[in-house]
Amino acid sequence: MPFSIALSGLNAASADLAVTGNNIANAETTGFKESRTEFVDVYAIAYQGITATTPGSGVRLAGITQEFSQGDSSYTGNSLDLMINGQGFFQVQGLNGDVNLTRSGAFHLDRTSTMVNGGNQALLAYNYNATTDSYNLESPQPIRVNVDIGMPAATSTINGQFNLPANETPIDPAVVPFLATDQATYHHATASTVYDSLGNAHTATVYFRKVIPDAANTWENYTYVNGNEVVPTGLAPGNPAVITFDSAGQLASVVPSLPGIPNVISYQGLTLPGPNADPLTLSLDLTDSTQYGSAFATNDLTQDGYGTGRLSGIDIDDSGVIFARYTNGVSDILGKVALASVNNPSGLRQAGDSNWAETYESGNAINGEALNGDYGSISAGTLESSNVDIAKQLVNLIIAQRNYQANAQVISTANTVTQTIINMR
Repeated sequence: MPFSIALSGLNAASADLAVTGNNIANAETTGFKESRTEFVDVYAIAYQGITATTPGSGVRLAGITQEFSQGDSSYTGNSLDLMINGQGFFQVQGLNGDVNLTRSGAFHLDRTSTMVNGGNQALLAYNYNATTDSYNLESPQPIRVNVDIGMPAATSTINGQFNLPANETPIDPAVVPFLATDQATYHHATASTVYDSLGNAHTATVYFRKVIPDAANTWENYTYVNGNEVVPTGLAPGNPAVITFDSAGQLASVVPSLPGIPNVISYQGLTLPGPNADPLTLSLDLTDSTQYGSAFATNDLTQDGYGTGRLSGIDIDDSGVIFARYTNGVSDILGKVALASVNNPSGLRQAGDSNWAETYESGNAINGEALNGDYGSISAGTLESSNVDIAKQLVNLIIAQRNYQANAQVISTANTVTQTIINMR
């Protein structure tokens, strides 16, 4: 009897040593959660239960439980390294389609530009619908980044905020016709780069000249692209848009303007020579432009088009939204990292490669989003370190070693007693 009891103690101490050794071995494993051994005593139970004189039958391993406390953060600077600050899990999908949970957020782009971990498992994310500005939260999918080229977009609006000098000497349009190549026929000009539907860059120049009668605070506007006149909507070529200001220097009227938008000049489509791009259809938004007594000033000049570009980087914010940045200045939303939670994390089955699989004990994984409930937030450029406390594990080693030696001593003592009985004559 003492031999079997001591043997169960040796097995228990050996299991304790193995778990402690595994914890120490994974002290630097990203997202690793330390485990602990749980033991229960064993009694031989008769038909009517355990009597007061029944000795114990040893010990057995009841289970190995993982501790899902938060690990320390480790800054890496790699934008694809992710860390969850909370109780959620990343969802990763293997080549066989199986989905596992993980706390290890070390991801990179594979040869297909899919975000994967070291085990070639794809990070799952919710697809973004640009039309509805929403995410498909029902079915997370592997996230793929278009690294080849960023789509261009034709310029539709030039936003210009100007101050036109109130004390400018007016020009009589009946005497001095406008000529873009003659600076004596206008007062001020400024240029901006615009783009056609193929992403080709063109130079748009906006001209202003103050005209008689001066009392009306009237200015003419002409716009040219690559030296080609852009004609205001409803007018014939050579006819300018007319801008007037009130006596306080505020914008009073713009003619012609977009229906319902009084401060925006609309232009007819301009077909440019060269590549077969769509006609360039522009508008000029002069909102907040003024006519004060100070010098001419371009306070703001922007446009909404852009050329082609290549991937320059990937950003992921604390809500898990994934942005692709391109060299043309465009940021494209690719999706949102899909997080998951389970009711009982300790019931998850370890699947290796820093992964867990759901079980009956853990409950089904529940899809969620960062910054929602207990899922936590996401930190990019950071990894979660193992939560193993080395000092604690070294103490556990000493305890396990002591228990092993003590159980071995029980066997040695029982052997001595047995030999005594055998040697009796």
